[in-house]
Amino acid sequence: MGAVPPGHPGAMARTRRYDVAASGRWWDEDDGRWLPAGEVHAWEQGRNETVCGLSVHRSRLSRFPAVVWTDVLPESGGAADAVRRVCPRCAAAAGRRGADARPAWRRVDPRP
Repeated sequence: MGAVPPGHPGAMARTRRYDVAASGRWWDEDDGRWLPAGEVHAWEQGRNETVCGLSVHRSRLSRFPAVVWTDVLPESGGAADAVRRVCPRCAAAAGRRGADARPAWRRVDPRP
């Protein structure tokens, strides 16, 4: 099987979906499911480490594959009711989209 040529639809980078791993959990009676609590980290399914490099098992983090990363950000409302701290390294890598997110960097006066 050969390499995929540039510009081919198969060569497009896939968008990453980050789920949540957290130091605690709480039962939401309205939704009838466990939600993350305490310190939250971004995590990709199929990996045993968070985006910032912590081992999920050794750090004793609970995985929440049904909770998307953007739902645990405090400004989103969503599943962020019991979240105490968002890992800044995970937020930098996975993206922090919300009211307090900085705009994307762009050059204002490029040199010729």
